[in-house]
Amino acid sequence: MSRGKTKIAIIGAGFVGSSTAFAMALNQLASEIVLIDVNKEKAYGEAMDISHGLCFVGQMAVYSGDYSDIKDCDVIVITAGLNRKPGETRIDLAKKNMGIAKDITDNIMKHYNGGVILVVANPVDVQTYMISKWSGLPSGRVFGSGTVLDSARFRYALGEKVGVDIKNIHGYIIGEHGDTQFPAWSATHVAGIQIDEYMKITGRTFTAEEKISLAEDVKKSGAMIIKNKGATFYAIAITINTIVETLVKDHKTIRTVSSVMNGTYGLHGVALSVPSIINGKGVQEIIEFPLSPSELAAMQYSAEQLKLILKEVENA
Repeated sequence: MSRGKTKIAIIGAGFVGSSTAFAMALNQLASEIVLIDVNKEKAYGEAMDISHGLCFVGQMAVYSGDYSDIKDCDVIVITAGLNRKPGETRIDLAKKNMGIAKDITDNIMKHYNGGVILVVANPVDVQTYMISKWSGLPSGRVFGSGTVLDSARFRYALGEKVGVDIKNIHGYIIGEHGDTQFPAWSATHVAGIQIDEYMKITGRTFTAEEKISLAEDVKKSGAMIIKNKGATFYAIAITINTIVETLVKDHKTIRTVSSVMNGTYGLHGVALSVPSIINGKGVQEIIEFPLSPSELAAMQYSAEQLKLILKEVENA
C-alpha cells in the first residue's frame, strides 16, 4: 500500500479490539483508526481513552464510527464474536459466531471499496473460509490471524528450552488454530540449524516425549491464560499489530496466517494456517514447506476436522 495516509477499521471494541487499537496507536501505525461495535458507547469510550494519550506518541485520529467508515480503509480487522462457554463445543461456538460474521461481512461489503480483511474472531479458520466466500473478494484478500500467535508461543517455549534469544529461533505451528494444530519440527531451526541437529551439536537432549509435551503446552497456553486472568488480549493485540504493519508497509513477511487452500498440500475447500508471504494486498503466496510424512498426515487430519465444522455450519 503506497497511500500517504493509512486508515484502519477494527470491528469489535472488546478486549482484543481495544487492545489492538492501543497497540497500533503506540506504534503510530495509521493516520486513522476507527472502532466499530454494536455497543457504540463502548467503542466511543475506548477511542476517547486512547485519544487522550496521543499527544505523547504522535498525531493521528482514533475515533468510533459505523460501517460507513469502512470506505477507503486499507485494512479491516474483525475481532467481534462470542467467546466459548464452559461445556460448549467448537461447533456450537461456530454456529453462533457465523451469524455474527455473516452480518459483519454484509455490512462491510455495503461500503467496501478496497483493502485487506483480516479475520481474528474465532473459530478463525472457519470464519476466514466463510467470509472469503461471502465477500467474493479475490484469493488472499481475506485471511485470518491463524496460528501466528501460536507460532510465537512456540518460539517462546523453544527459547526457554534451549536457552537462546527468541530472535534466533524460527519455528511454525501450522494447521488449525485449535485442537489439531501441530509444530512443523522439520522446519524448526536455531540460528539456521535444524532443531535436532542443534541439540546434538550442543550436547543437549530433546526427546520425542519432550517435544510432545512442549507442543501440548503451547496448544493449551491460551486456556491457561484464560483460567488465570479471564481472557487473552495483549499477545494477540501485538500479533495483529505485527500483521497489519506488514500490510500497510508492504513488507512481504512470512507468517503462518490462515487462508483458503487452493491445492497446497493437495487441500481444497478449507482455510488453515501454513507459512505464507503477506504484503499490502494480503496473502501474496502460500509456501509449501517440505513436510515429513507424519506432518503431512497431521495436516490432512487438521483439514478434515475443519471441514466437519464447516459442513455443520453451512447446513445450520
